[in-house]
Amino acid sequence: MVTDPIADFLTRIRNAQMAGHRVVDIPASNLKKRITEILYNQGYILKYKFEDDNKQGVIKIALKYNTDTKLPAIQSLERVSRPGLRQYAKPSEIKRVKNGLGIAIVSTSKGVMTDKDARSQNVGGEVLCYIY
Repeated sequence: MVTDPIADFLTRIRNAQMAGHRVVDIPASNLKKRITEILYNQGYILKYKFEDDNKQGVIKIALKYNTDTKLPAIQSLERVSRPGLRQYAKPSEIKRVKNGLGIAIVSTSKGVMTDKDARSQNVGGEVLCYIY
């Protein structure tokens, strides 16, 4: 039983990249689907597919690597808010990741979005993770 599904999501991607895998399968949820869409829109993953298996469903993510150096596109996945210590931030308090080169994923009242979108819409929320 997984007590922190977002940390499990990030760890599966991190482990697959360290092992050099091209595709990783992750159990689906609506929050994980939205995080996957954000990663795709920001250019951190190659593509993704949601599959229904008459249970929970599966997210298949094709990982992105640099063609020259074979390094993964995602250098770091860091969980910020966790079940034991939730981290909330106002729009002005959301930290910029790597001086704007990375993204923070924030769960707001208007849905899950990047830190830049949260600042532009002037909404705060729970800071889920930092990615760069």
